[in-house]
Amino acid sequence: MASMCTKVWCIVVLLVVLQALTVREAEAVTCGEVVSAIAPCLGYLRNGGSPTTVCCNGIRELLRNKARTTTDRRSICNCLKSASSSYRGVSGSYAASLPGKCGVNVPYKISPSTDCNRIQ
Repeated sequence: MASMCTKVWCIVVLLVVLQALTVREAEAVTCGEVVSAIAPCLGYLRNGGSPTTVCCNGIRELLRNKARTTTDRRSICNCLKSASSSYRGVSGSYAASLPGKCGVNVPYKISPSTDCNRIQ
């Protein structure tokens, strides 16, 4: 009987773990979230100066709170690269300096040449 209880308990634990993993997958960062976060930054990305508070709040939320896993960080990187080619007039140097201007440390260069697959 104890053996049967142990098996049932193991199955319950396994199901809980699988459910947690499924929920985490559903919470993965989307390109829509990335675009929404950087949209208030377009003025800065095109013209320089100082990024707005709304811009920096979005960047901080994206890079500090949503980039929790390697998959999230790589997704954000790929979305940023895709978005940078979609918006005309975006300066690469302004894009690279944006995290620092908003007080966020990013351990890789924000650039179209960044290999997102190397991000941990």
